[in-house]
Amino acid sequence: MNLFVNDTPVKLRKPEVILGEGSYNYIIDAQNEEITKARLIHHVWIKNVTVEHMRVILELLHSKVPTSLLSLEITTDYYDEVKQFVRKQFKLVRAAGGLIRKKDKLLMIYRLKKWDLPKGKREKGESNRETALREVVEECNINVKLGKKICTTWHTYTMNKKSMIKCTKWYMMGVIDDSKMQPCVEEDIEELRWMTQKEVYHALQNSYKSIQFVFEEYYKKTEDLKFDLN
Repeated sequence: MNLFVNDTPVKLRKPEVILGEGSYNYIIDAQNEEITKARLIHHVWIKNVTVEHMRVILELLHSKVPTSLLSLEITTDYYDEVKQFVRKQFKLVRAAGGLIRKKDKLLMIYRLKKWDLPKGKREKGESNRETALREVVEECNINVKLGKKICTTWHTYTMNKKSMIKCTKWYMMGVIDDSKMQPCVEEDIEELRWMTQKEVYHALQNSYKSIQFVFEEYYKKTEDLKFDLN
């Protein structure tokens, strides 16, 4: 589960997942050590997590006390139970979006002073793939071909004082026709821009951690997968 709480990456994993030593600075064994705000520094791995531990972790992540936490890896023998617990703490919103390629460039949108990707809520009766295609048309006014799934992200936010969690399915897409491309101002989109990989790198400095994650997963997959646009 690729979760983003207050834009902090929180990865929920099964215990058999092997973490590279360079991916964390500190380890907390939840069965033998207390999980405190002071210990959440830089990149942290918390292992042997139960549902009760996850309750504490969410409370700490949502507290207003400043933290220097950059990312959190969580491994648990109770993966399904912990994941279900997390979902029940929020109202679930399902969404889908796309990362669109045109030759050697990728499309990013500028919305609410951040670089983002086109995405939106799933409507009743839609599949995730249908939602992703519709949102691209509505937000960018371009025609695309749907490709393989990239990943799923979960991110939390507050709306009207309610705690929400958005589950977004992300897909590769290839442009078919962008001759009438224009930003949807009703969706607060100010600009659409085709970017090289170098330009994407700089744009992600002013983006969301979840969007950075989507690009990372995309680049991993395109190293092994040939995306046929013909």
